[in-house]
This record gives sequence, structure tokens and C-alpha cells, in this order.
Amino acid sequence: MSSETAASTSVSTHILDTSVGRPAEGVALTLSVRSGSDADWTAHGASKTDADGRCKDLPALPEGTTHVRLDFEVEAYFCSKEPSTNKQAEEQQDAPRVRDSGAFFPEVAITFAVKPGEHYHVPLLLNPFGYSVYRGS
Repeated sequence: MSSETAASTSVSTHILDTSVGRPAEGVALTLSVRSGSDADWTAHGASKTDADGRCKDLPALPEGTTHVRLDFEVEAYFCSKEPSTNKQAEEQQDAPRVRDSGAFFPEVAITFAVKPGEHYHVPLLLNPFGYSVYRGS
């Protein structure tokens, strides 16, 4: 595989906070890679989502990468929300009014397989009590 092909294998992501219908700004995430199902994970990049909930600055994947893991630190995001925002979110859903922490899922880890030369956009739809993920375009 040429280094030109490896450089074109890339990952991007964005997060939509579905509890308020807005992008989730400031969510820290790390990108890890491995070459083969039995290989150890290697940290490869880190970033935070921008005001549009997007993370466009993750590095290209190294040659030989077969799996990628995105680790999102969502608890800090939900804990940082102002009380008025949380109240608005609770009024929009049938959810418990009191939480033990900022999020039921404090971390979200998404693991997926990759092939050389492709771009992978992985959106995360997030709320305090659940999440969904898919391969976007």
C-alpha cells in the first residue's frame, strides 16, 4: 500500500444533542487505531467538537489500520450545561427530572472497521439517556 493511499483514509465526526436539537460543542474525543483484531490500540489523535458539533481536524489514518475507535467524553459536556438548558431538555422528553450524574452514559466508545483509501464520517446522536451512531457521508 502506498503512503498516498494511506493518507486518503480518514475519519470525521459530529455530534447532535438530540435533547435540545442542537450541535454538541466542546465534547472531547480521542481517536485510536489498530492493525488487526488482536492488535493493541494506539492513540492517534485527539480533538474537541466545534460550535457546529463537528470535529474536522482528526489526522489521516496510518498505513495498515484496520480498526478505529472514537472515544467521546460526554459526561463533562452534560455536566457543563446550564440549568436552564437542562430544564428545557427535560421538558422536551419523558425523562427523570433528577440524574445521578451529568449523563447516564459518561463515555461513548465507537469501534468500526476501515478499508484503505476511504473516508469515514461517523455522526453521534446524543442525549443524556442514550445515543445512536451510523456511518454518514
